[in-house]
Amino acid sequence: MKLWQKDKGSLKQVETFTVGKDREMDMYLASFDVLGSLAHIQMLESVGLLTKNELTQLQQDLKTIYKLIEKGEFRLQDDVEDIHSQVELLLTQKLGDTGKKIHSARSRNDQVLVDIKLFLRNEIEELVKAIQSLFELLQTQSEKYKDHLLPGYTHLQLAMPSSFGLWFGAYAESLVDDTITLKAAYDVVNKNPLGSAAGYGSSFPINRALTTKLLGFDDLNYNVVYAQMGRGKAERIVAQSLANVADTLGKLSMDACLYLNQNFGFISFPAELTTGSSIMPHKKNPDVFELIRSHCNRIKALPNEITMMTTNLPSGYHRDLQLLKEHLFPAFGNLKDCIEMTGLMLSNVEIKKDMLNDEKYKYLFSVEEVNKLVITGMPFRDAYKKVGLAIESGNFRYDTSIHHTHEGSIGKLCTQEIKKQMQKVIDSFHFASVSSAINKLLE
Repeated sequence: MKLWQKDKGSLKQVETFTVGKDREMDMYLASFDVLGSLAHIQMLESVGLLTKNELTQLQQDLKTIYKLIEKGEFRLQDDVEDIHSQVELLLTQKLGDTGKKIHSARSRNDQVLVDIKLFLRNEIEELVKAIQSLFELLQTQSEKYKDHLLPGYTHLQLAMPSSFGLWFGAYAESLVDDTITLKAAYDVVNKNPLGSAAGYGSSFPINRALTTKLLGFDDLNYNVVYAQMGRGKAERIVAQSLANVADTLGKLSMDACLYLNQNFGFISFPAELTTGSSIMPHKKNPDVFELIRSHCNRIKALPNEITMMTTNLPSGYHRDLQLLKEHLFPAFGNLKDCIEMTGLMLSNVEIKKDMLNDEKYKYLFSVEEVNKLVITGMPFRDAYKKVGLAIESGNFRYDTSIHHTHEGSIGKLCTQEIKKQMQKVIDSFHFASVSSAINKLLE
């Protein structure tokens, strides 16, 4: 079944190529397609395009379909083109002409747009909740290990003393900024394109403000041409926010791979969280972190993929946009899996204690010795030269005591201040108001 078919069908080869994986991707959108339709028909009744009785019948059957989707019992029939066709077919089979009225005053263009925006909005919410959980774990570990010193590196050369408190805390704060970019993406997504139809509006007296309220959107995409132009742009902005989270996880994973290496030996994990070798009996490989790193690198490429697929497209709808779903939709699941596995690993990490007592790390404390001389009144450049000459002559003397007291340093992690930043960002999403709107729609 094809909504657009008149008397002749497409060549089978053309049909297979143009549909591609769209039916598979449409299953991501199934529940959101029903939500969009529930809002749309309520609006149609309000402007006289449906009777109250027709609205009641459609609402009842759409909610039945929604429940089937939620239970995992909904499928696209083999001869049905997409999710929109399947829902309309089921309604028409049950309600006859009433079912055929559901598509009045909309196009598949704005129907897909609203489905995608509802999907992206929901996925961002789930992702933010997953990030919040990892953030809290990182902060807990930061406080737990704040007194355990760790070599700091620049250019992968010994630099200055760091700590596991700083290391865990750095990635916690990185997630704050990543969540800020997710909020920006959420704001772009949380605007209603429904009513833009094929991209040029409708001659029906529709009420777009009503569907905006019913679906819990913050506002409208007002200009109907821009609503269609937003397809691809919204996906690219969301992909960039995912890439930011992926970058944080990827860098953390690379650190973990290095720190687990025997030449570093800073951390270890229970045997059941690592993998072995078919030939080397001593191996405990960080496969989880290696795969997180690779998954995250692929996600970091996603904004560029979407950019290239939408480059030089004029305004209006183009079938090129269909392929964006194949790249973006699975990325949410992949990223959430990476967050979950990062949490599993870091919950079970074992930290090596007192490692900086090893003399090989003595030059980490050169700056500390320079600073001590400066505090006594010696100009910094003179102190720097004195310590440098002592190092070159083999007469460098040091102690491992650290006295860092400023904000964000080893001695003052500012964990609570960073927590407040994260909470402020999360509160700005207003997830509860969206949930309330959707629950009312499904009552």
